[in-house]
This record gives sequence, structure tokens and C-alpha cells, in this order.
Amino acid sequence: MKKFIEEFKKFIARGNVMDMAVGVIIGGAFKSIVDSLVNDIINPFLGIFGGLNFSEYTLKLSGEASLNYGNFITTIINFLVMALVIFSIMKVMNGMAAKMTPKKEEEAPAAPTTKKCPYCMSEIAIEATRCPHCTSVLEEAKVEE
Repeated sequence: MKKFIEEFKKFIARGNVMDMAVGVIIGGAFKSIVDSLVNDIINPFLGIFGGLNFSEYTLKLSGEASLNYGNFITTIINFLVMALVIFSIMKVMNGMAAKMTPKKEEEAPAAPTTKKCPYCMSEIAIEATRCPHCTSVLEEAKVEE
């Protein structure tokens, strides 16, 4: 049991778990902002043009039971607005990251390993001093002093 508790402490103390916890907390706060945006701004704005207030859409089933499908529509709008905002934020962040990432310089082309014999036009090794095909003597490589 003691080993289990030690492993659990290590798991909780890892950075990934802490990052995830912070993300969940910020996500909850962000959700309340999006809910307010939809309920307090978007729904009334839609109500001006079409007389729509989704939260009032219900279907009476029997007695006191009712199906509040208007709340479901509001939840779908919340989701779409949140997805749009997150998409926009990620698009901007990816664009900024791309600008900050140093561009890879193009690699210089590899040095040639072959050359053509000027007499028979065969491809030969670059270090060759005699063509293996026509046996012509090629220019001697200049020796640097």
C-alpha cells in the first residue's frame, strides 16, 4: 500500500498532470465566458431579428414533464462559438510560432562524385586520371602546395 501511495504522489507531481489541471480550470472559466456570450449577447441579438429565444422552446410531454430542446440548441451554439474561438486562437498562435521558428537553410548540393570524359563522354569517377572506357589520359589534378 505504501508503494502505491508513493507512485500516486509521483504521478500527481508530474508536470503533465499539473498542466492538465490548469487547463481544466481555465477551460471552466472560459466556458462561463462563452455561456454569457451566447445567453446575454447572441440569443437576444437573434431575438431582435427573428423573435428567437431558444431557452423558451419547450415541448410539453405529460403533466409537469417537458422537453427543453431550446436549452439544447443554446448548448450547441455555445459549443460552436467555443470551437470557433479556440480555432481562431490556435490559428493565430500557430502563425506566430511559424514566424518565430528559424527557417532551415537549404543544404548545399553535394559535391559531384563523377565527371565526364572529354573524349568519349562516359561518366567516370571524379578522381580518375585515365578514362576506363577509352583509356585516354585526362588532365592531371593540380596539386596544391
